[in-house]
Amino acid sequence: MLSGITTVLLVEDSPSLARVYAEYLRKDGYTVSTVETGGAALEAIADGAPRIVLLDLQLPDVHGMEVLRTIGTQGLPCAVVVITANGSVNVAVEAMRHGAYDFLVKPFSAERLAVTVRNAMERLRLAQIVDTYQKELARTRYHGFIGSSLAMQAVYRIIDSAAASRATVFITGESGTGKEICAEAIHRQSPRGDRPFVAINCGAIPKDLMESEIFGHVKGSFTGAVADREGAAARADGGTLFLDEICELEPNLQTKLLRFIQTGTFMPVGGTRVEKVDLRIVCATNRDPLREVEEGRFREDLYYRLHVIPVHLPPLREREDDVTEIAREFLAAYAREEGKGFQRFAPEVEQVLRLYHWPGNVRQVQNVVRNIVVLHDGDTVLPSMLPPPLTPRPAAAAPAAPAAAAPREIRPLWQVEKDAIEDAIVACDGNIPRAAALLGISASTIYRKRLAWQAEGKL
Repeated sequence: MLSGITTVLLVEDSPSLARVYAEYLRKDGYTVSTVETGGAALEAIADGAPRIVLLDLQLPDVHGMEVLRTIGTQGLPCAVVVITANGSVNVAVEAMRHGAYDFLVKPFSAERLAVTVRNAMERLRLAQIVDTYQKELARTRYHGFIGSSLAMQAVYRIIDSAAASRATVFITGESGTGKEICAEAIHRQSPRGDRPFVAINCGAIPKDLMESEIFGHVKGSFTGAVADREGAAARADGGTLFLDEICELEPNLQTKLLRFIQTGTFMPVGGTRVEKVDLRIVCATNRDPLREVEEGRFREDLYYRLHVIPVHLPPLREREDDVTEIAREFLAAYAREEGKGFQRFAPEVEQVLRLYHWPGNVRQVQNVVRNIVVLHDGDTVLPSMLPPPLTPRPAAAAPAAPAAAAPREIRPLWQVEKDAIEDAIVACDGNIPRAAALLGISASTIYRKRLAWQAEGKL
């Protein structure tokens, strides 16, 4: 028995049959609404799409196929089961080509109706799961991010979950992985998205000006303070304050930042009046913050105040094929900007992009693609256009082999690749992620290849 919340719209012009079918359905716990014409069915659907539509094709005003086409055109989230007589099975099959889930041939039993409706409901449930996967788990773009790898899907989900909260977010990741993009994504996804987003790079501002940059100052508070100046904290009121490279803050300012986070109040440099703001703090660093704490460069209490929701951005070498998606996006943008004709990368170039380890991450990809576009032109990026260190190295001249030397053994490429991967895993004591990092590929690539070799009996 069902819970009774599933609504079925029964479109049947025979009152006696409608009563029978409705009774079958109600016994199985469905809520049933019955109409006798196509026009009434369209009105009922417009008022609120039912989960299941049982649709007789032979109606007194319009053919049931018109009702089916309307449901399909509007993309309504309901499953249509066509009811037909024996002589019109071909029409019912045609209806399924137009989007009907199944058909029932009159007369049918209560059990046959129950099974068909139950299967239709299961199909709807699976369709919703697939739709959720496509929308949330297979995103190729997310705010300013580009990439569909599993590593980035996890980041997108964390941002989705964290955005609505007021909790402080601590972003870590190598230089060039997109920490400010992540902070902006959290801000835009949050209820504060229409309020200010203010970013400060704590490593790019002179230390003696950092306090003024965050909290502002009053006129005459120090040499050069010729007027009152509003700090980042006041400008971000109601929105988000992003503190990049947070581990660069001096200990004295770390103390003041901790007090600010605890109370939401601050005093501008040289000021006498306490100001209060409502904002969310997002911070980031490319260092290991715990090591900074252990070595006494970062306050432990401040670390735990900030490290509420951690978000780690993976390096590009761990993001599978995201590098090609990112490079294509930069290529299109820079070609438009520079008035060049580039449209694609040659397959050999894409292979170089995939295999390179990208120590500078996305920022390095950006620089490489801009270099190519500025210095060359054409519709396809060729290997000869790649700048160092991606430039293919010329093969060294092989020394002449002795006349009597045996021919060199040539092994299949998959065998060479397999041996290199297995040797790396052994050298790393079975640590596959570490072996992948040393090989310059993602761990998921190793897992996929080993499964394939095992299936082919090569492992």
